[in-house]
Amino acid sequence: MSDAPQPAERTPAPDGGRNANWGRRIVLGGGLLLGAVVLFFLGAAFLPRWWAHRIGDQVGGGTASGIGLGLFYGSVFTFLPLLALWLAFRKRRPWKIWLAMLGGVAVLAAPNLLTLGIVVGTGDAAHAGERTLDVEGPYFRASSLVGAIGATVIFAVLLYLLFARRRGKRTEGRLRDELRARETPGPGERPAE
Repeated sequence: MSDAPQPAERTPAPDGGRNANWGRRIVLGGGLLLGAVVLFFLGAAFLPRWWAHRIGDQVGGGTASGIGLGLFYGSVFTFLPLLALWLAFRKRRPWKIWLAMLGGVAVLAAPNLLTLGIVVGTGDAAHAGERTLDVEGPYFRASSLVGAIGATVIFAVLLYLLFARRRGKRTEGRLRDELRARETPGPGERPAE
């Protein structure tokens, strides 16, 4: 035996090992909320005008390119976020993973959210964005809406087909099991010939 001092055994804290520092959490939450509000107002003042100019540069005032680009943005940036949401929430995960996935979904949906901000926005930047899109991006907003609706319908049909296929496989397995149970002779029965 050695005479070296042994480390003292640690007993778990009565709160389950978690040292809840509520003051720090409240300050952190308040800071995050304040930062989100500031970012919202800065975004509302800047993003609609900026996005309208980006779309106007891409469309170049052409009707066909406005329709085509609107359908592209509306369909792709609706279908991808819906797919990401479905993949994210079909399994149970920790809330931090879900929060990160929601952030990724928001990034994927950003083009449609920016267009929506122009359409439903009431600020000066949103009205300036509407005027810019009227001149430089004709039919972009309407075709973006059509593309978003079409992508949502296609996604819903694909989900229905996927669930119907799974249900069909389960039914097929159950019916096969019932058929095997009927064909297997019980004790004292003769096998069917």
